[in-house]
Amino acid sequence: MALQTARADSSATQFFGREAAAPLIVGPTGLNGLFWPRADELLAHAASEAGLPFVLSTASTSLLEDVRAAAPRGDLWMQLYVQQDRGIAEDLMRRASAAGFSTLVLTVDVPVHGKRDHDTRNGFALPLGLSPRLIADCIRHPHWCWQMARHGSPQLKNIAQSVGERANLARHAAMLSRQMDLTLGWADLEWVRRHWNGKLIVKGIQGRDDALLALARGTDGIVLSNHGGRQLDSTFAPLELLPEIADAVGHRLDIFVDGGVRRGSDALKAVSLGARGALLGRAPLYGLASRGGTGVKEVLALMMQEMHIAMRLLGCSALTQLRPGLVERAA
Repeated sequence: MALQTARADSSATQFFGREAAAPLIVGPTGLNGLFWPRADELLAHAASEAGLPFVLSTASTSLLEDVRAAAPRGDLWMQLYVQQDRGIAEDLMRRASAAGFSTLVLTVDVPVHGKRDHDTRNGFALPLGLSPRLIADCIRHPHWCWQMARHGSPQLKNIAQSVGERANLARHAAMLSRQMDLTLGWADLEWVRRHWNGKLIVKGIQGRDDALLALARGTDGIVLSNHGGRQLDSTFAPLELLPEIADAVGHRLDIFVDGGVRRGSDALKAVSLGARGALLGRAPLYGLASRGGTGVKEVLALMMQEMHIAMRLLGCSALTQLRPGLVERAA
């Protein structure tokens, strides 16, 4: 490796013309209020403080207006599931636009919920039902129990407001799992555009042909995603698909990836192979569950520190110097 002169290493980038401190986005995760009260607000605030975008899930437990108040200068994106009653999605888009959210992340890879064997084994259902195992778990986590008792169980507040009903976790969770719009297709991007004037990303792309269709339909970006591997087993990992799709559309469309990003170096691998950035799922939630907003800030700082160290070891002072040859791919 050639010796480098002293310089300031930078992981800075841009997403749709807006500055970001790193090629990282705090991605959409649902029911975060199970980890900590006002969880989505804490995540958005931490992302804003770190100079990163935050994506609010349709299954969020804080009102999107409260999330905006928690991160008044943050770059906020809205993830959207489309249900059979499209009026819900239309109202969510209207509210997000009014609150200054810049980007819509339309998720298309979950028309139905996959058969999640671990949920069956654990007896997971909403609302949580009392069982000897749950009671024992609560006894081992008194701080969590105190928070739930003090603040109440989390609710899908944005869905409730857009439906025009009082919060009811069991009902609104059932709506998300059983009332998705199975007719949603590429032509419906015109409907989305009628209700959304900001940037539009399609999340859940798993192949070159669909990436080309997204480009032809005028989307601003795509997320290569297998939904964290929780829906359909034996699918490709996004990083496996990235080089081919980047070759096909990378110069005309912003590509993002999610799934399995646990270290700053993971995001650098994605950028090296052609991604604009990587969405974080579980990593910030580990910090949230441990120490609330402080824990989220610590996780983001750790990932950015890892990113800077890896860039220096690679001899790269900017993201533009990353290239496919830095990543070895299995044959």
